[in-house]
Amino acid sequence: MASHSPNYECRMYEAKYPEVDMAVMIQVKYIADMGAYVSLLEYNNIEGMILFSELSRRRIRSISSLIKVGRIEPVMVLRVDKEKGYIDLSKRRVSEEDIQACEERYNKSKLVHSIMRHAAETTGTDLEDLYIHVGWPLYRKYGHAFEAFKIIVTDPDSVLSTLTREVKEIGPDGQEVTKVVPAMTEEVKDALIKNIRRRMTPQPLKIRADIEMKCFQFDGVLHIKDAMRKAEAAGNDDCPVKIKLVAPPLYVLTTQTLDKEQGILVLTDAITACSEAIEQHKGKLVVKEAPRAVSERDDKLLAEHMAKLREQNEEVSGDEGSEEEEDTGMGEVDLENAGHGITE
Repeated sequence: MASHSPNYECRMYEAKYPEVDMAVMIQVKYIADMGAYVSLLEYNNIEGMILFSELSRRRIRSISSLIKVGRIEPVMVLRVDKEKGYIDLSKRRVSEEDIQACEERYNKSKLVHSIMRHAAETTGTDLEDLYIHVGWPLYRKYGHAFEAFKIIVTDPDSVLSTLTREVKEIGPDGQEVTKVVPAMTEEVKDALIKNIRRRMTPQPLKIRADIEMKCFQFDGVLHIKDAMRKAEAAGNDDCPVKIKLVAPPLYVLTTQTLDKEQGILVLTDAITACSEAIEQHKGKLVVKEAPRAVSERDDKLLAEHMAKLREQNEEVSGDEGSEEEEDTGMGEVDLENAGHGITE
């Protein structure tokens, strides 16, 4: 272990300076006579400058409307003088595509950096050392370390086992020998994997829609159950659909998925299938709340609401196992055994 205290500050990329014509993420530090001084967030906050003439393509009426202290935004690199450490930047030359690409890259780099830094801090490792032997080799191999980290979530060895470092040791004969050893100690490796998993394991989202469904035909309850089955059949393995009765005529459709857009589409299809099925029997379906991602808090409120209704129903019904209760569709509907005792 190095005797000096570890340094947890480091740039995100191997190159100390950005390339000319590259978009970089900056934060505006202060405004001076000639332009704005900024720090380059991906390059350990080294200083750069945006001349006022590089702020806008249009005539500048007010500087303050174009550049604000504290703001974080992408700009284009015009010149880099590595000897003097001067970096000239432009806001007016950065295109929409550049901005989007830069924001995407920065968000990934920022997450990687935060994970790396946490692993360094918890194990007392130098952050630059961790980048030299782990982070930057992964950037080189995968285009971005973020892509490697995504694989590490499920298969750490396939990514990390190839990473090594060379250490020099004095052999028994007093000669210096170079040995190749793993890039990280087990302690650092475990801390890194644990942190990657904590920060990058995709969280399933709950998507929910609220509907009202009525059918006043003879056997209306059966038609409603059938429509509910049709709704559930619209789900798939990635987005299984569940439909529950809250209290007639209110029903809730839910699915859990890693892909929000897909979840919303699947629930929309489920509502359509349900609606078509009930309309065949002159029933009616009204969407009260369209499919949307919901938080655990919404979930809890719904569960509490349903429990309350169930209590009220039990007080009224007296005989829980009665066919009437099954028939009026109170409580949660058990679709597997739905309709038993009615159709016979």
